[in-house]
Amino acid sequence: FHLDCTGGDLNLGIWSPVLRGPLPHGDPPNAHITGFCWHDRDHTQQAPDAELRAFLDAGPPPIVFALGSTGVHAAGRFYQDAVAAAAALKQRALLVIGRDQPPPPNLPRDGSMKAVAYAPFSIVFPRASVIVHHGGAGTTAQAMRAGRPTLITPMAHDQFDNAARIKRLGAGDTLRFAKVTAARLQGALRGILTTPAHARAAATLAERLRDEDGETVAAERILRVFGDRGGD
Repeated sequence: FHLDCTGGDLNLGIWSPVLRGPLPHGDPPNAHITGFCWHDRDHTQQAPDAELRAFLDAGPPPIVFALGSTGVHAAGRFYQDAVAAAAALKQRALLVIGRDQPPPPNLPRDGSMKAVAYAPFSIVFPRASVIVHHGGAGTTAQAMRAGRPTLITPMAHDQFDNAARIKRLGAGDTLRFAKVTAARLQGALRGILTTPAHARAAATLAERLRDEDGETVAAERILRVFGDRGGD
């Protein structure tokens, strides 16, 4: 499997070199890191932009909790714990819970917190005080571009590596999903909210990612390798 993945005519690493640069002695010779590809729209289920902006404009920046497109289906008590942690910190919160999940039963009715099935991260992440997410590649990309500090709660696969890299870059912290409780979320979030260095590091990352266009770079690389083969 590894040989199949690394032995092609072209290997594209569709992530930012800010997150992970080329490895001179580890990457295949035909590898190229393109930068992130940006996608965060789903018009079949997302909350209207005006509704999201109305909530964001109604008070201080909220903590945004999101588990990507797959993590929401294995959330368990995560969102309930998220509400409890945000309430204990006296923070507003926006919870992106997925289309088929009910809002957490402890969601306040005072308008300080809102649960939505889906939200474009490019709209809500830059308006967050802290972004809490699972560490998936696409969500990590959007959080880095937003320039806001992050708490990553990795669940599986590359998420642990992404979380460790963001922590090493100084832009946030990590808490294993399996270890999440309301009290641990509260403690980790308090640490990020009271450490200005995290926000400064996150803003620096966003500036470094500002002009990345992974889609275009990937397309150009594919055309360069295969464009002269006449569609074979």
